[in-house]
Amino acid sequence: MPFSSSTSHPRRRFLQQSALATMGMLVGRSAWGNILSPLTPGSIQGVQVGVITYSFRSLPGSAEQILKYCQEAGITDIELMGDAIEDYAGKPVNPVKFPPRVPGQPMKLSDEQKAQLAAYQQQVAEWRASVPMDKFKKIRKMYQNGGVSIYAFKPNALNSNNTDAEITYALRAAKALGARSVTVELPADPAHSKRLGELAAKEKVYIGYHAHTQATDTAWDEALAQSPYNSMNLDCGHYIAAGGNNTKESLLKLIQDKHDRITSMHLKDRKTKANGGTNVAWGNGDTPIREILNLLKEKKYNIPVTIELEYDIPAGSNAIKETAICLAYARKMLES
Repeated sequence: MPFSSSTSHPRRRFLQQSALATMGMLVGRSAWGNILSPLTPGSIQGVQVGVITYSFRSLPGSAEQILKYCQEAGITDIELMGDAIEDYAGKPVNPVKFPPRVPGQPMKLSDEQKAQLAAYQQQVAEWRASVPMDKFKKIRKMYQNGGVSIYAFKPNALNSNNTDAEITYALRAAKALGARSVTVELPADPAHSKRLGELAAKEKVYIGYHAHTQATDTAWDEALAQSPYNSMNLDCGHYIAAGGNNTKESLLKLIQDKHDRITSMHLKDRKTKANGGTNVAWGNGDTPIREILNLLKEKKYNIPVTIELEYDIPAGSNAIKETAICLAYARKMLES
């Protein structure tokens, strides 16, 4: 029976109750109160299940708030987005006020705004090239004291328009945060993945390349061949949504074939292309979540699984509650 998004569905009710019970054990006088004691980073049946903090994008997003959301959802391991952390570390404030974004349309900026943005990007590059790692180490300690460990870092500093100094900064910040890897979209230009891999080898931090529906079984091969520090941040939901030759069986085989080059994995439930490709509540889609989790458990692959909340949040819920429900679903799949 599919995992329905309806709160009247028995399975969703069970998972909501499990998630809320877990949160109740972790928090103080109310379900959204203060933490009484730090959490202990751990795993479910030997599988590390965390979240990308992008999942909390609908909520206010300071470094301290993000930690609180993780604690309230029962999360102990994360892929940490960069914006709030760079703000905490003192990144210059962007003077450009962007117009409201219209879905499906490019953002329109005036010539003056474009000039301001270019000057700001140069200012940020100079800041990144010289900022000490003290604040990043402080974040690591803050999160560790709150029971949350950081296994991956995703700053917006790893693109082709970023300098070598910015990329090196991102890798060093990841180390200061305690992360094993940084994550970035898989470049269309192999020259850029070669450049990233060479810089990563110097810092001994992995680059985990993330793909959307362009993912195929061979999409990462060139990047992986360029450097032992080039790796995969495999998004299982996007892979399935691509359709065509991407099937449940081919995905499980890809994980087995490349397990030693996968540094982290995004998990979401999506329909196949033939079924519309949409993001849905876990259990309603075509991503083989149970099979993926149990493959990791049985093979003892050391690959963190990252909840990425992309389906529409139901009325009356929020990103924290839905993340806890996804975590409860993962637990149920691994323990049943």
